Amino acid sequence: MKKNEMKVHELYSLEHTMAKPLLEEHEYPWEALPHIGDFIRKLGESLPKGEYDNPKDGIWIHKTARVAPTAGIMAPVIIGPAAEIRHCAFIRGKVLIGCGAVVGNSSELKNVILFDNVQVPHYNYVGDSILGYKAHMGAGSITSNVKSDKKLVKVHGEDGDIETGMKKFGAMIGDEVEVGCGSVLNPGTVIGKNSNIYPLSSVRKCVNANSIYKNQGEIVQKQE
Repeated sequence: MKKNEMKVHELYSLEHTMAKPLLEEHEYPWEALPHIGDFIRKLGESLPKGEYDNPKDGIWIHKTARVAPTAGIMAPVIIGPAAEIRHCAFIRGKVLIGCGAVVGNSSELKNVILFDNVQVPHYNYVGDSILGYKAHMGAGSITSNVKSDKKLVKVHGEDGDIETGMKKFGAMIGDEVEVGCGSVLNPGTVIGKNSNIYPLSSVRKCVNANSIYKNQGEIVQKQE
C-alpha cells in the first residue's frame, strides 16, 4: 500500500459517520486520533435533545440504542441510533459509536471511531483506531496499540515510512474489512477497503484494498 492509498477518502466513506467533519480536516486518518475526545464533547452538545439521552456529563446515547445494564461507559462517548452495546462491554471514553454498530460481550473500546454498522461483537479490544463502514472484527481479534519497545509508531508504506509522532496507534481499518477470529493487528496497521484477514493472523504494516491476507508473505488480490 502506497502513502496516497492510506488517505482518509481512500479508506473510508465519510457519509457513514458523524465524525465526517473531524476526518475531513486531516490527510491521514490517524491524525484525527488525538482530537477524538474534544470532537465528541463538542458534537454531543449539539445533538438533538429529543433524540439523545444525556445520563451523565459527556455521555450521549440515542433513544433507539440498546445498552445492557452491565455495560461500563466512561465519558466522552456518543452512541448512535440503533446501536447495540451488549453485556459487560467496556467503553473507556473518547469513543464514537455509529448507527447500527454492535459492541459485544466483554469487548473494550478506547479512543475509537466506529463508523455505521461496524461490529466488534465478541471479546475484542479496539484502542486508538478507526473502523470503517461495515467493518467486522471476528471473535477475539484485537488491535495492539503500543509497540513492545514503546517507541513511536511508524506507518510502513511501499514508498516509504510515515512518522506519526504517536506512541499509541492501533489500526486504521477501511470500509467492509473482515478481520478473522483471533487475529492481532499490530501498531500502525492500515487495511484497505473490502479486504479479508485470515483467522489467527498477526498483521504488520499495510494491506492493500480488495486483498486477502493469508500471512505476511502471502497477500493476494481478490478476483473480480
